[in-house]
Amino acid sequence: MAAIVSDLIDVLLVEDDAGDALMIEEALSEGDARVRLHVVRDGSEAMAFLLRAGDHSRAPRPGLILLDLNLPRMDGREVLAEIKSDHSLRSIPVVVLTTSSAEEDVLRSYDLHANAYITKPVDVDAFTRAVRQIDEFYTTIAKLPS
Repeated sequence: MAAIVSDLIDVLLVEDDAGDALMIEEALSEGDARVRLHVVRDGSEAMAFLLRAGDHSRAPRPGLILLDLNLPRMDGREVLAEIKSDHSLRSIPVVVLTTSSAEEDVLRSYDLHANAYITKPVDVDAFTRAVRQIDEFYTTIAKLPS
């Protein structure tokens, strides 16, 4: 079950760039904060979080995953493939949020059943708006699995 407590949604951010992670955290914390953000820095740590392994044994099940593709140790494509092939995880929506606009990355992500693919805007204001739109869609418009 996704952790949704009094309209608060646990969001797992898988992002190795500290600057991008900070901008995402700030964008999500402004206004109506409806998310509790958990940040991991690489694909292996993301899988440990999702499978509640090691230091993440008490991790909540996220209601949404924001996934960068270019990650150390285990890249985002591998993480996406693992999530969507695992019966207990596949229903968690995964939004790929990455710098790549390469058509092969877009196609591969959707082939691996990403729920959305968003290229990170270079402009800070546009980046913040994009993150807020993801937040608004998944926390107020979309019905997430419980």
